Amino acid sequence: MKKRITRRGFLKRSAVATAVATLPLGLIEMSWGKDNPQNFTFAYISDSHLTHIEGKKFVRNFDKGLKRAITECNFMSPKPDFVVFGGDLAQLGKREELEHGLDIMSGLRQPIKWVIGEHDYYLDLGNFWQKNISKTTYSFQHKGVHFVVLNSILTNSSWIKRWKSPEERMNNMARLDNPNGSPFMVGEEQIQWLKKDLARVSKDTPVVVMSHSPLYKIFKPWNFWTDDAEKVQAVLRPFKKVTVLHGHVHQILYNQIGNITFQAMMSTAWPWPYPVSYVQKPNQIPKITVFMNRADPFHERDATGWSVLNLENGRVTNHYKLWENQDRILKYNEELGYPVDSIYQDRSKRIPSQEHY
Repeated sequence: MKKRITRRGFLKRSAVATAVATLPLGLIEMSWGKDNPQNFTFAYISDSHLTHIEGKKFVRNFDKGLKRAITECNFMSPKPDFVVFGGDLAQLGKREELEHGLDIMSGLRQPIKWVIGEHDYYLDLGNFWQKNISKTTYSFQHKGVHFVVLNSILTNSSWIKRWKSPEERMNNMARLDNPNGSPFMVGEEQIQWLKKDLARVSKDTPVVVMSHSPLYKIFKPWNFWTDDAEKVQAVLRPFKKVTVLHGHVHQILYNQIGNITFQAMMSTAWPWPYPVSYVQKPNQIPKITVFMNRADPFHERDATGWSVLNLENGRVTNHYKLWENQDRILKYNEELGYPVDSIYQDRSKRIPSQEHY
């Protein structure tokens, strides 16, 4: 195996000031097999929630999280082929927030693939995003893998027309515990597009779907939920190797439903807590098939960070890069048929409340 210098080693050798964070970023290159040399790595940053408060001021802590993620991406070895931004670049969808985000993201040295979040969308219904950043629905091929990006944060037109102003609409969709919100959906138009897009793809081709909200139902009162998730899952069911990557939940979260592996991306802004109702009223949500260690919602940076993703034999291995220089790897286990967490592999050590997560 070829030895790669870590960022820590580089800084040490170069005698650079130690004020710079020194998260080791040497990764092992994954292989598709001897007959297929198309190895690649990509990085994932999500949920920066850049917030404009008054005048030209922005919340420094949220800026800091995104800037650090970009610095880490630029030092990665091997270099990622591209970086995905998983949505919620802005907090309230303001033009100045989105432009500020684009200015910070311009520091990346790799191409960017964009996913839109509800905080980017509900002020102007995605107009600025589509004109200046990216399409909200698209697909692309990369070294033998078919990638799909979906806009999963749509809702019904009656809810959109309910509000007196775009600002009122945005503010009512931006809350976490949101009695005035409306469940997200992919929508029939996109589902039909997805069917046509995948009709030309071999069932043996690895498929990676990237959405903002999870494409399964976790907790409806907090909109950790996509109303028509089962319809999307049905379209993906014929494919042998499917991974869905999403942001939105601001926590380390993963699941396995049939042939589909679900993995959440962390936020660079803040962690969301875990609903008490998960434990008190477990029947409100489907039983999650993989037990997970939970973040501490009272720790400002617990479960915030970014990820580096490797593809090995068509499965995504997620190298979580936690804010406080801790590595955690989530890898699909072919024998078990679900993802295994490098830190919490022993299910017997889980806390009792995880039973219903």
